[in-house]
Amino acid sequence: MRILQPVQVTLLALALSASLTAVAATDAPVKVVYHMSEGIPQASRAINNIRNHLAADPNAKIVVVTHGLGIDFLLEGAVNQMEQPFAGAVADLAGKGVEFRVCNNTLASRKIDASKVAMEAKVVPSGVAETARLQAREGFVYLRP
Repeated sequence: MRILQPVQVTLLALALSASLTAVAATDAPVKVVYHMSEGIPQASRAINNIRNHLAADPNAKIVVVTHGLGIDFLLEGAVNQMEQPFAGAVADLAGKGVEFRVCNNTLASRKIDASKVAMEAKVVPSGVAETARLQAREGFVYLRP
């Protein structure tokens, strides 16, 4: 029987800890920010992408950040290119844990009252800053549909 030296025990403990951390990290949900700034056609693509994403990975943490024309699908009465309302799709995705964020700078510059934003969406000070924050500080992967 071999007796381990204190340094060997410490190294073994560190290696085991690193292995367990790596295993735990693979079990953590993938965090994704979908960046939207192009309007209704992009929103239609994104809705389909997000549905497919959740079908493949139901545990994914998805945040949709909008600014510019990207906010349009989250406004009261918004419809897609086939005149179908976005409200049902947004509510369905929100029910599955998808978060929607709308840029207040865009609302202000376009003179749109925040009451016109879908109830599932949260208004943030800046869509661009929110996207950067999610990537830099919270480890979100960036996707642009």
